[in-house]
Amino acid sequence: KHLGERVDIHCGGIDNAFPHHTNEIAQSEAYLGHKWCNYWMHVLHLNTDDGKMSKSKGEFLTVSLLESKGYDPIAYRFFCLGSHYRRSLVFSYENLDNAVVSFNKLIARIAALKPAEGEEVDAEALAALQAKFKAALDNDLNTSLAITALYDVLKYKTNATTKRAALADFDTVLCLDLLQKADALAAEEAKKAEAAAVRVYSDDPEIRAIEEAIDARAAAKKAKDYAEADRIRAELLAKGIVLTDTSKGTTWAKA
Repeated sequence: KHLGERVDIHCGGIDNAFPHHTNEIAQSEAYLGHKWCNYWMHVLHLNTDDGKMSKSKGEFLTVSLLESKGYDPIAYRFFCLGSHYRRSLVFSYENLDNAVVSFNKLIARIAALKPAEGEEVDAEALAALQAKFKAALDNDLNTSLAITALYDVLKYKTNATTKRAALADFDTVLCLDLLQKADALAAEEAKKAEAAAVRVYSDDPEIRAIEEAIDARAAAKKAKDYAEADRIRAELLAKGIVLTDTSKGTTWAKA
């Protein structure tokens, strides 16, 4: 009714392999008269340092519990994807915190990708990146290798538009909201930079006039009106004010 007569992949905990899943096979194939499921992927347990996590021991992790402690469920997903499903995963808040740090760094690196105007996707490079990601998943659903392929995108020698296209494609499988989170971070950083750039002018009329002239010159340079920028510099120099351009902005001093 819900899945049709054939299922490609069926997942479940390793403790459900027998007799639960064998019973599913017996019932479904007896009714259908043909093979029901192509692949069974049995996930090993989520453990604590003391062993298997279980309700009976009072050790049971829920998404709502993580959220109540301030964790993003997507970061927990990233933590889980870093391990192969055939391996037991040891949970601790220290391990989760390490995953959160790694995930935040990943998002920051993606946010730093700045496509140039008119930049197009390099189809050949995109296909190469997709092939590596697919190979990881084809290798017994190796999500750990898939995460490695994700990082390889950032190191690959191609343009930012192609990298973002690859990340968007990978995220249809990983569901980590990569571009959404990266774009939100970039917007937040741009807003902070804009706020930091708002100058608090001096109360001294002479100094204020110099500061306003420096800002006008910066605006002219940004607009590529270099003649106006040079005019302002010359005007200030005529008044005995020397400008020095640095990586952090323009400073001034009296000659």
